[in-house]
Amino acid sequence: MIGQVLRDRYQIQEQLGKRAGRRTLLARDLTTGELVVVKLLSFSNDFEWEHLKLFEREAETLKALSHPAIPRYLDYLELDLPTGKGFALVQTYVEGKSLEEHLKAGRTFTEAEVKQLAKALLEILIYLHGLKPPVIHRDIKPSNILLTNRSGNSIGEVYLVDFGSVQTLAAREGGTITVVGTYGYMPPEQFGGRTVAASDLYSLGATLIYLVTGTHPADLPQKDGRIIFEQAANLSPGFAYWLRQMTQTSLDRRLASAPEALQAINRQPQRDVAPLVGTKPAGSKVLLALGADSLQVIIPPKGFSSEIVSLTLFAIAWNSFILFWTAGALSAPFPGNFVFGLFSLPFWGAGISMVWGILFSLFGRVRLRIDGQQISLKLELFVFKYNSSRPALREDITKLLFTRRSFTKDSEGTQVEVKPQIVIWAGTHKYEFGGNGLLSEPELEWLALELSDWLGLPITRE
Repeated sequence: MIGQVLRDRYQIQEQLGKRAGRRTLLARDLTTGELVVVKLLSFSNDFEWEHLKLFEREAETLKALSHPAIPRYLDYLELDLPTGKGFALVQTYVEGKSLEEHLKAGRTFTEAEVKQLAKALLEILIYLHGLKPPVIHRDIKPSNILLTNRSGNSIGEVYLVDFGSVQTLAAREGGTITVVGTYGYMPPEQFGGRTVAASDLYSLGATLIYLVTGTHPADLPQKDGRIIFEQAANLSPGFAYWLRQMTQTSLDRRLASAPEALQAINRQPQRDVAPLVGTKPAGSKVLLALGADSLQVIIPPKGFSSEIVSLTLFAIAWNSFILFWTAGALSAPFPGNFVFGLFSLPFWGAGISMVWGILFSLFGRVRLRIDGQQISLKLELFVFKYNSSRPALREDITKLLFTRRSFTKDSEGTQVEVKPQIVIWAGTHKYEFGGNGLLSEPELEWLALELSDWLGLPITRE
């Protein structure tokens, strides 16, 4: 078709793309001299009536849109082609490369550039979703995002194109639903024909994950349907958390709207810290049970170790000496035996504490449970169970703190190790675990991410 003139006005210059029943062509408008894009739908062997339905919907939608980052509707034509009847949608031409082309050319994107891109696309989605009725794109992916006029540290101008899968919420009412989209970028609800504003947020999040990892989202590992991207990308904790919120499989846990997503990304603290590990470390015996409205973490006993042997020998020596000393003190005449007996109580307390520590390391476990009503942290040893901290209401949980292993100095200048730990704040109550050495730092990193995802709280790092 190169050189052919449609309706004595649009001269075809080259073919830009092709898919079932459709071709995208670059043409010159002989009236204005401007380059335009012509989307051509023809009654070929692979034609389906559903293609025409979507094609007409795209034309109707573009005709009603007016945004500088969206191609503008110019014309709609009915054509008589050599292969039969055809239809053409003419729109403005955006001279730029798609993200897909940039990635295939080997270009990489910094976190700052990806954030710029995310904000620009969210602004477009705010416009689309704010229309009456809202317009859902349904096919946000790298090939449908164009970049132009890049300069300096700016990614340039961002355009969202190809509204061939678009759906308005009004069109959905009472009608049949066509499942469209691209595998890897489609949220779970879209496979069932259901789309909401948050569906576009998932697709945008998956697109950004492709940019930060260089790997197609479908090729990344998944857990319970969620894309596990953290180990493949070097991101700040705040941005990684934001991407997890964008790509939650459950609509209840995903960011609900473009304005909310934009506010969330603008609130992120700028911190230069290492990313957390998002998968369970090999060999870990920690049990994590996740439900729709409950989370339970069971930390098993630390087990036998050289440290336990040393502590056991010391405890035997300590308690033997206290027993011998107390027996001698109690045999003294009254009131000396009473006074010396009271004097021995703190030492007995230390001895019993050591025995408890040994037994707990060998046989005890820690159980953190959060359900729809409350949070509790219990220590369990045989039939004995007691709360490490008083239970608190789940709705009072406000902060999730993760501390890496570090070293500090005490008042005398001696270097002291600070063990890694997780702290959950619920009102005035705090629930801390890991600092006793029962968990490794990679296990705590993994649990911090799981808690962050489930609670919908960012991780505070110290």
